[in-house]
Amino acid sequence: MMLFTSLINFSLQFRLMLVCFVLVLLTLPFQALAQKEAETFTAKNAIYLEVGGSSGIYAFNYSKIFHQKGKLKLNASAGFSMLPNEKIDSKTIWLPAIPLEITALYGKSSNHLEMGFGITSYLDKTTAMDSETFELSDKVVFGAVIPVRIGYRYQKPEGGFFFRVGYTPLFGVPVRAGKSWSFNPYHAGVSFGKSF
Repeated sequence: MMLFTSLINFSLQFRLMLVCFVLVLLTLPFQALAQKEAETFTAKNAIYLEVGGSSGIYAFNYSKIFHQKGKLKLNASAGFSMLPNEKIDSKTIWLPAIPLEITALYGKSSNHLEMGFGITSYLDKTTAMDSETFELSDKVVFGAVIPVRIGYRYQKPEGGFFFRVGYTPLFGVPVRAGKSWSFNPYHAGVSFGKSF
């Protein structure tokens, strides 16, 4: 019964994400499709806040378009986030996460299809047992996920308001003994900021 309920919830969440993604794509200005040549980007840098996405919860990011040829642009980004973890002795532990990403942008002017992947490294808290004393202790460990991105990016060639939305499933990397690959298909992100 729980499996059936989980499948129904997955189906509803997936449909909602798909409908939102299609609505964003349908609201794109159609005049961008009528342009004959791609505009050259003079504003190749951007700073933005991403909620969800490759960081998991949120991150402050910097990105740079490092290559442009016609409609294709290649972009690299790096971010930083402090994520809350479980409370210990009524204190919340904040641990860092660093998302790194490479994406390709395809579009003529301000509207782009964005696809790419990255790696997000983070610190996490776990409970370990001492094999001699059998005492439990909290331990901070390293973890990593590989986000994959497909979405929409609004960025003007001359700079200004910056927006993107994307579907970002996460692959968990087994960096510690006893861990295995995992996959989280229910992940998306939205970003707001400024390009310059």
